Parts: sequence; C-alpha cells; structure tokens
Amino acid sequence: MKLTVSKSKNSASFYVQKTIRKKSGPTTITVEKLGNLDEVRTKAGGKDPYVWAQEYVNELNRREYEEQRQIIVSRSPSKLLKKGEMHSFNCGYLFLQKIYYSLALDKICKNISSRYSFDYDLNDILSRLVFTRILYPSSKLSAVKQSSAFVEQPSFKLHDVYRALSVLAKENDFIQAQLYKNSQKVIERRKDILYYDCTNYFFELEQEDDLRRYGKSKQHQPLPVVGMGLFMDHDGIPLAFDIYPGSQNEQPTLKPLEKKVLNDYGLGSVIVCTDAGLSSKPNRKYNDLTLGGIPIRSFITTQSIKQLPKDLKDYALDPKGWHLIGRDESFDISGLDEDRYYDCTFYKDKWIKEDISVKKERKGAKPLEQHLIVSFSMKYRNYQRKIRQGQIERAQKLINSGRYKQRSKNQNDPHRFIGCETMTADGEACEKEVPYLDTSAIADEEQYDGFYAVCTNLDDVSVDEIIKINKGRWEIEECFRIMKTEFKARPVYLQKEDRIRAHFITCYIALFIFRILEKKICEEYTCEEIIDTLRDMKMYRPGEKQGYLPAYTRTDLTDILHETFGFRTDYEILTDISMKRVIRETKKK
Repeated sequence: MKLTVSKSKNSASFYVQKTIRKKSGPTTITVEKLGNLDEVRTKAGGKDPYVWAQEYVNELNRREYEEQRQIIVSRSPSKLLKKGEMHSFNCGYLFLQKIYYSLALDKICKNISSRYSFDYDLNDILSRLVFTRILYPSSKLSAVKQSSAFVEQPSFKLHDVYRALSVLAKENDFIQAQLYKNSQKVIERRKDILYYDCTNYFFELEQEDDLRRYGKSKQHQPLPVVGMGLFMDHDGIPLAFDIYPGSQNEQPTLKPLEKKVLNDYGLGSVIVCTDAGLSSKPNRKYNDLTLGGIPIRSFITTQSIKQLPKDLKDYALDPKGWHLIGRDESFDISGLDEDRYYDCTFYKDKWIKEDISVKKERKGAKPLEQHLIVSFSMKYRNYQRKIRQGQIERAQKLINSGRYKQRSKNQNDPHRFIGCETMTADGEACEKEVPYLDTSAIADEEQYDGFYAVCTNLDDVSVDEIIKINKGRWEIEECFRIMKTEFKARPVYLQKEDRIRAHFITCYIALFIFRILEKKICEEYTCEEIIDTLRDMKMYRPGEKQGYLPAYTRTDLTDILHETFGFRTDYEILTDISMKRVIRETKKK
C-alpha cells in the first residue's frame, strides 16, 4: 500500500491506495480515504500531516505483512491439553450475524434497553438465542452452553436469559414492526400480496391453562397446544405473527392480526391469500373493500368443491367447457390425450353473484360477489389417486388384521374407507360389527381427483395470475415446516406465558433471518443443506494468539456464502487480527 496525495489550489486530499492484479491487468484501488489536509492535521495531533499519513500507511503495511507471513504452529506430543480450554469454534453463525446487524436488531435491543433497568446485554442474549435456534436448536439452558461454541464468547448467564425473555415478550409488537421497517433496506419486499395461515405447537404437560389448551393438534399429539397465525409476504419472508389459545377456532384470528399489520406497517392495497380452512365468509367480506373504485383489500382463497351448492358443484365437475391459458378453443377433459396434456392445467371460471355456500343466509344479508375459478390437471389427478391407493391398501390391511376399531375419520386417514355392518342381510342385528372396505366412499372421493378451486373478488387480474398467486401458498407451509423440523420449535418446555411468547419471538426472528439468507444465496440449496453447512463450519484454535485454522470442507456452498457476504474464513489460517476484522465486517450496517 502507498500514500497518494491529490493536491488542489486550496487544499490536498490523502488516500491509501493499493495495486492489485486482475485478468485485464494491474489496477490501482483506494483502500481508505484519510480526508483533506485539515482533517488529516486534526488526526495527526500536532505532527506534520504528511509525516503522520506516511507513518499510518507504514503501519498498515506492517500489519498486512504480519497477517500474510507464514505461521508455524508448534505442538508437543507429550504435553496435555489444559483442562476446560476450548479449541473448536463455530464460524458459520457469522453469516447469520451479518444479516442480524443489517436488520439493526442491535439498535432495536438498545432502544428497548433504554426503557428498562437491567445490566445484562439484551443484544448479546437475543442474537445468541436466534443463532442457536438455527444451528443448535434445543432448550434455553442448552442455548447458553452452545453459545460458548461460537468464536465470540457470551457475556451472560442463564438467569439473564430468563429475565430477558420477559422483556422480549412485552416488546413483541415493537420488535416485529421495527424488524419489518428495517428489512426494507436489506431486501426488496413486495407488500401487495399477503399470505396467511395457522398452525399449532404442543407442550409436554397434562394440565392446560389459559394459553395452552387441549385442541386438535396438527401433529396429532394428545397434549395442550398453542396456535400461531403467521403473515408472509409474496417472496416468502415473514411479515407478522401472533399466538392464541390452542382450543380457539383459527378463522377469527385473521382479522385482528391483519388490522395490526395494515395499521402498524402502513401498507396500501393488499391481496390476502388463504387456504380453505380460513376462508370463512366474515374473512372474505372483511377483505372486500373498495374506495373510489380502487380495491383496498382483496382476497384469493381456496374453495372446497365438495362444499359448493349442487349447481356450482355440477358446473365444476362438468367435463365440458374447459380452457388452456392463452388458447381460445374449448376442451372436453374426459377424452384428453394424456401424453400430450399431462402437464397442462385446464381451467373454467364464472362470476357468482349469490353467496357460494350451502348454508342458509341471514334474511336481508348482502351477497358477496365472487369469481370462481376451477382448475384441472391430469398430473394432479394421478398424484391424488396414487396417494389414495396407498391409503386403501392400509385400510384393507386393518380389516384383514381383525384389529380395526372405530374412531374419528380424518381427511387423510385410511379409516375413512372402512365401513361397519351392524345388520345381517336378513335384517337381524349382528352380534359383532363387521368392518368392510367402503367402495362407495372411495368412488365418491375419486370424482374430485385432479380438480382444484379458488375464489376471489379481483376483477382486473387474469386467471393465470390468480392461479399463480395462489400457488405461492406453499412458501408459508415451508415456513412452518422449517420452524417445527429444522428449528425444533416444538415441543415447548417453558411454563410462564410471557416466556412462551418470547420463545416464539426468537423462532420468528430466526425464521426471518434464515429466509433472507436463502434469498441472498440465490441458489437451489435445501434448508437442510444450508443449516448443515453452517453448523459444520468449525475453526480450530491451537492456542492463544495462534490464529484459527478452518476445520471444515470448502465447497461450492461455502464459496457462495463468502462471496455473497463479503468476507472469507476459508484461508489456510486466519490470524487473530484477521478474525477480528471478519467479526467487525459482520457487524457493519
């Protein structure tokens, strides 16, 4: 590196420059701008500014030489390791830390800390809870222990974590709103389409309370559960969440959280996309708002064909009158060439001016006009039949085993295809119920194979675009899968309600950061591959002031991570100074 001084008539500017070699030839780059003559004179503190600037460059060159010189690590085969001294540290968390600080979560913690009287470092606690939730998901006690596995050591104790959880619970709304606001500087967020869905998490206890209630568990666990409603944007980044008692119907949870999102986040016109379980009439009507002919709130929701009135059901299942996107001709799907149209999606649509419901409407109630779009795919039909065939075979095995017992029949449960004869052919009561394969139930279900329906109140969006938007719902299911499977957000062992809420805040932030990481990588790597790679990125530290040696395998994914985030940990050895520089880089805004 060299000192370059650019002089003008009234002043001079000082630069630290370096010559590097590229494929096109040698190029000079500016490493650091020291400032103009007055600024350098101030930094020099009485010294000659030119002398001070040259000494500064000499010191940079000395440090660079120290970092680049070969390091010989000497170890003795007869010397024991010191007890309690760690030599292996994870550096994969640094990529998560880069996103954490770019979201200004440290400033959010500083803002919160200014309103409370505690002496622990809230930012240190929250960041470690988030990083360990992604890399080493487990209990809070284990999170404290695993924090010592990072290059930077924690500054807190277990009791500080539990105290911090209560503070995080109180600041839930503030954290979510600030996180959304700050994220817009990190990644582009499309705010016109919102996806909403619910799930629940079970607890390892028998006694329910106000929040943890017995309800229908998504994991089929006979334990108290807590429900979670989650909003996600068009690109799969979480937007907001809330939790509610596990026994509560999930349909009424949409409106309160949506109102909060619209008010706190200042969103404009939105399209809310939900599945059939959340598509109640009150939810549809709430998202049917137009001002001055401009739609403010609109909806796209899955519609169960089975629950349509008879005339609409007949229309949906009629093999005639189907279309392909971009083509004018009409198709009869009963005689299609499977080889030619196997991957095609056919559709038919109509506007319905009366309510799409088999239930009786209140007298005088205003009907909700909706656009019904039905699609059909042979590929989807064959998939459904393959799944059902496996369920039929399981049902037959249950019958043949003689161990069949009647129970509630869920949507995907093979028990729904088993009937029981309670009467003989002569009309006499059977001494024992005789199970049999209910072919009529199978046939009734088969008629819906390959069909899929959505309803919307949008009138200026093409059918193709509506179908495309609805298909994006898989991302919110992926969010729930990541939290439950990769982050192990359930079962939850915390007892106090505020700490339970704080647990889900940390899971939410972890999901938020990880989804941004996925978007930044821009490559087709699975969630498991990314997390396993980050978890395996270990550094071996031979001893104090002897640097860090990478103890992981360099791969295409590690190269992409380093190139994306602008720092490298995969040199043969990193000096202590180099590692400190990397850590500083991860904390830059």
